[in-house]
Amino acid sequence: MSSTVTSGQREFAVRFWGTRGSIPSPKTPQVLRERLKETLEAFRHEAVSGSLSTDKALQSEKAVETFLEQLPHWQSQGYGGDTSCVQIEGADEPMIIDAGSGIRRLGEELMRGPCGKGQGVVHLFFTHFHWDHIIGLPFFTPVFIRGNQIHIYAVQDDVESCVRQVFRKPFFPVGYEELGAKFQYHKLAPRKPIGLQGFTWTPYQLDHPDPCWGFRVERETAKGKKAYAHCVDSEATRVSPVDLGEDIGLYRDADLCYFDAQYTAPEILTHLNWGHSAAPIGIEMALREGIQQILFAHHDPAASDQKIFEAEKQTADFLESYRTAARNGGRTLPGLQWSFARDGDRVVLGLF
Repeated sequence: MSSTVTSGQREFAVRFWGTRGSIPSPKTPQVLRERLKETLEAFRHEAVSGSLSTDKALQSEKAVETFLEQLPHWQSQGYGGDTSCVQIEGADEPMIIDAGSGIRRLGEELMRGPCGKGQGVVHLFFTHFHWDHIIGLPFFTPVFIRGNQIHIYAVQDDVESCVRQVFRKPFFPVGYEELGAKFQYHKLAPRKPIGLQGFTWTPYQLDHPDPCWGFRVERETAKGKKAYAHCVDSEATRVSPVDLGEDIGLYRDADLCYFDAQYTAPEILTHLNWGHSAAPIGIEMALREGIQQILFAHHDPAASDQKIFEAEKQTADFLESYRTAARNGGRTLPGLQWSFARDGDRVVLGLF
């Protein structure tokens, strides 16, 4: 979704700083070399086939960009390797969901603003406290700057003790009491909304072995209320409105849903009770609950970019079969935007 911002307007946008699951998964030198080799081989093939002039391409930045754009995105860009961190944009003060390794780069950006001067206020919501969702917190530079304020929100009772343990020797050299920023903790009530900087946040329970809470984030915009549904980590074992009960409110009529798809559909059978889902489950739920756009994330750290791309193709095949079955049954399914998320993706939901 894209919008044109005029003077005085702001964007309600969602930016994804980390989309991997379980553990950061950087590319090894061998993988990067193989990726470079494949790219150069594709370039050579284009030149030999006559569809690309090698001399002109080497002298033209635009020609190089054109060549890269025609490559499959898994080959030219990949999906990224940082773990869960999502930023809700549009407020005066940063609002963040989870502190996976992706929060390190976000912290570097925030340091160029008030956080770098010890005048910053950050609002950090936690779904749960598995390592991949908190591993980046000790490398989030604003917490070391005296004068900054870090507000932390969670449904779990032990949120403060979990954060304190991250800053304990021998696991980290800087103790919690030595941090420059001041922390303030806010206990959230399940399924009870809170207002924050013009946004409404409501926690809903997800299907995960340890208690895990997703968030519905809503904001009035120039075109009505827009909603973001954060649904990671979840196995989505409850899918029907009856089984979900009150938690159906997380999904219903969301403009953007961020859905757990760590595994392919066949892989789920060997990963029962691991707390992660697959894209076809999200597709069915999105079509039934009126979701406008869905991004699939929490990619398995063992999955190569090419494997994730193959999962995308399998999802496209599933959706086409699903639509065909609906047409044959005399039903018309609503439109749906969908893709597999990549580190750095940004989606604009509306202007206000």
